[in-house]
Amino acid sequence: MMQFPRLRFLLAGVAFAALASPAFALDGTDFVEKLNAAYAINGATLAYEDVDVNDDSVVLKGASIKSTMQKADELKIGDLTFDGVEELADGGYTVETVAFPDIDKTSDGARLTAKDISIAGLRVPAKAGAGGIDDLLYYESAGTGPVAVEIGGKTVFSIEKSESNLSRQDGDKGIDFDGIVSGVKADLSEVKDAKAKMAIDKLGLQKPTGEFTMEGSWDLASGVFDIRDNSINVDNVGRLSIGLNVSGYTLQLLSAFQEAFKAAEANPNKDAANQALGLSAMGLMQQLSFTSASIRFEDASITKRLLDYFGAEQGVTGEQLAQSIKGLAPIMIAQLNLPDLQNQLTAAINTYLDAPKNITITAEPAKPVPFPMIMGAGMGAPNTLPSVLGVKVTAND
Repeated sequence: MMQFPRLRFLLAGVAFAALASPAFALDGTDFVEKLNAAYAINGATLAYEDVDVNDDSVVLKGASIKSTMQKADELKIGDLTFDGVEELADGGYTVETVAFPDIDKTSDGARLTAKDISIAGLRVPAKAGAGGIDDLLYYESAGTGPVAVEIGGKTVFSIEKSESNLSRQDGDKGIDFDGIVSGVKADLSEVKDAKAKMAIDKLGLQKPTGEFTMEGSWDLASGVFDIRDNSINVDNVGRLSIGLNVSGYTLQLLSAFQEAFKAAEANPNKDAANQALGLSAMGLMQQLSFTSASIRFEDASITKRLLDYFGAEQGVTGEQLAQSIKGLAPIMIAQLNLPDLQNQLTAAINTYLDAPKNITITAEPAKPVPFPMIMGAGMGAPNTLPSVLGVKVTAND
């Protein structure tokens, strides 16, 4: 017969468990609802067949991403695992890691595979808003392992890995971000078009390799969104870098976009919803201002190969073709009716063709230019845009 002290001990343990469990158990449905509320600005929602909560792990069974605007659009993922989930005092959540199942899909004769897809340091806000970083859907890092595209059993494109990182600035004033896609490979040796294949072979582009990189920052208060570098670097071809700086992209503007998406999602007439969303987006973009931009190409021998190839097609050498281009350039540029840019373009082309190193186009007005002013100039007097935006062209600097 069970002794009373032991019985009281067991009953006390059961009572503790009964009282403690609800306080510490994760609510999987609440977690996904808040995740979707913050994700809605992307025009998509995370659907699932079932949710399984085990300790600090949440697994969405049969997960898929569905468009909120086009109901037929759906990307099936499979089981999505959130590990190290913790509910915060404000009702939000932090997640140590998010693991995606490997992808292996075939469509229209093309097979896509992707491995080791993951997100780390995910933060889900209690309520998406415009108060600060903690009101955003935020992650510290995300990446993939190998990704490949096969056609006819042959790999035509692949990457070794990709990685992106976000970090908070001091005082949560903003976010710094960077990313890289490394080990990029393409196989153009099986191109069917005879003329394109000949050009690829002559230019030595049968199997190009390279990488993509990005680096920038976002200041929340001023809304300055600065992409300092967005580059495509192809070995033995060159590096194309693009930079962009705009202001006015504040959390309030982001919140307004979220509300526009919510309104569109709630509208049962999707054609009208898409039209209204487009008009809202155009109106909201008027709050943005252009600060600067740049496009730069650094040659890694492709220019000479192009001149030699197209020169041979015309029965001249690459050097002779370069001289011909230099002679025709002023005439062609004059037809564009860009008086503020004509001399710069001509000088830059001549300098670059004499010794191909780099060519850069920058746009940096004396002060930020509101987007409506740019659109107005583009529609009314496009030849004034270089002056409005402070465009300059240089070579081999």
